[in-house]
Parts: sequence; C-alpha cells; structure tokens
Amino acid sequence: MPALPDSFFDRDAQTLAKALLGKVIRHRHGNLWLAARIIETEAYYLTDKGSHASLGYTEKRKALFLDGGHIYMYYARGGDSLNFSAHGPGNAVLIKSAYPWQDALSGPNSLAQMQLNNPDAGGKIRPAERLCAGQTLLCRALGLKVPAWDA
Repeated sequence: MPALPDSFFDRDAQTLAKALLGKVIRHRHGNLWLAARIIETEAYYLTDKGSHASLGYTEKRKALFLDGGHIYMYYARGGDSLNFSAHGPGNAVLIKSAYPWQDALSGPNSLAQMQLNNPDAGGKIRPAERLCAGQTLLCRALGLKVPAWDA
C-alpha cells in the first residue's frame, strides 16, 4: 500500500474527513509496523469554536495553518490526539477512531504490540474491537505521542 501523496490532503476538511475513512494509518515501532484502519473522523474549520485553530496561530498550532497533510497532535481526555491539516489555513481533520489492521506488513505481532501499548484500566489486554475505539486509545495503541510530533 503506497503512502498517500501530499495532494490527497489538499481538500476541504469535510471532503478530506470522508476520504480518510477506510485509509490505514501505519506507525513504525521498532521493527514492527503498527496499523489501524480509520472508521471515524471529524472535520474542523478555522471558524469553528471547537477548533484549536480558532484560538489563533501559535508555534504549537503551526501545523494547522500549513498546507494539507501536516500532523497536528495535542493532549485531550488524558491522552494524545491525531489531526491532519486540510486545505485552507486552520482547517483540519481529527482521527476519532479506527480498527486494528493486519496484513502482510502489519501482522499478529503488530497487533500484540498494539495491545501491549494500550491495556485496559485493569492492565489487561484490551480486545481488538476496543483497542482504537477513541482518539486517545488509537494514539496509545499506535504509540503516537505529542512530544514526538510536536514541532
């Protein structure tokens, strides 16, 4: 599966949010590729009060004001959240939830690592259907953390 070209992200936020459904996010963790298929997104525009961009430009929020496809991560609900910038300054798409993905590149060992990354509140293995069922659970399972993407 080839990576999406930059031009893929240069779309209206709502159009991009729909186009991202079904796409697979991969993140390298050691020698493994952790992967999840996007099943829920949310579009935000500069003028939306719920958008971080509506608070104005800062170095921390710079990615929201760049061309489509830049990663913007922030802390929410006690964890990390992943967004991609869309066409137009301040417009973006939040990745709300996904489902673990397995294929020739991301196999059972990748799923096992995702489960180790994201145990339930009791420290037990979280079932696959709940592993990425929320924006912070998704980031935890994939090992995506704000400090690594903050710049």
